[in-house]
Amino acid sequence: DGNGKVSRVIRIGTRKSQLARIQTDSVADKLKELYPDVHLEIAMSTTGDIILDRALSKIGEKSLFTKELENALERNVDLVVHSLKDLPTSLPAGFTIGAVLRENPHDAVVLHPSNTGKTLDTLPEKVIGTSSLRRAAQLKKRFPHLEFKDIRGNLNTRLKKLDEKDDFAAIILAAAGLKRMGWENRISLILEPEDCMYAVGQGALAVEVRARDADILEMVSVLHDPDTVLRCIAERAFLKQLEGGCSVPVAVHTKVKDSQLYLTGAVYSLDGSQSIKETMQTSIAPGDEQSLERVDEQVQRVGVTAIKVPAEAQDAAERLGVKLADLLLSKGAKEILTVARQLND
Repeated sequence: DGNGKVSRVIRIGTRKSQLARIQTDSVADKLKELYPDVHLEIAMSTTGDIILDRALSKIGEKSLFTKELENALERNVDLVVHSLKDLPTSLPAGFTIGAVLRENPHDAVVLHPSNTGKTLDTLPEKVIGTSSLRRAAQLKKRFPHLEFKDIRGNLNTRLKKLDEKDDFAAIILAAAGLKRMGWENRISLILEPEDCMYAVGQGALAVEVRARDADILEMVSVLHDPDTVLRCIAERAFLKQLEGGCSVPVAVHTKVKDSQLYLTGAVYSLDGSQSIKETMQTSIAPGDEQSLERVDEQVQRVGVTAIKVPAEAQDAAERLGVKLADLLLSKGAKEILTVARQLND
């Protein structure tokens, strides 16, 4: 600036969609607050926003949204903000998730204006719109009188399809997205885990950086919420061990209470008729020796580097995810997932 003070420029990559931009701005605002001397610039776009007429489970996993952003991260931006659930459980070499922030991870029901005041139990036999195999499988099992159909498009498009036509009695969306867009008033009800558990990493934002950029990692690590990081590590380890993805119905629910991390995980057949669901827990209480992670680009847990969170707690969270997945696999989860994948393909 004119006073001879040098400000560092940090470039942030994002997708062009309105929600992606809002999510990126929310992270940028937090960084500005913490580091007033840093100058932030925002850049980007991706294919995922264009292919809105095909079911996400058919496009070829979630890496579609993230590949172009990672190309930019390699070349000309310093960090990228993603929805954590779009990021595969193993990241390409040289990249890591340096921060995880989370809103409400639950799913929300948005009713057609003519159904105001109703619940999924009291809706007449009508069609519910969802682009998620996970939601459809769980809700078919729980509400057999309802029919579920695919609905594509960004949040604006889906809400428009619901409001302006009579094709859907309601649609199911992630509560976090609606809240971030400022449309909380459209949420008719939040689905509790008993009715519908959420996707791995749902509601969470991931800040992806180059693993070797120790200064950027240090900078974004203050955004981490320790409980959120541990919950998301457990969820992602569970999914990785199951070899699940967005083309199969896998659902989770996590919570931290009294230094215990609880993880419930489930797999479903596409029609919801078969399912395996179990819960496990582990202690994440601080040990006698608190060893905070050192910046080491080799140390990642399911793609996450959390340098401000005790290493023992992160290890415990990762082990919990693996153990729960192994328990489900021993009870026949692989067979259910294989059939679901073949049917979807």
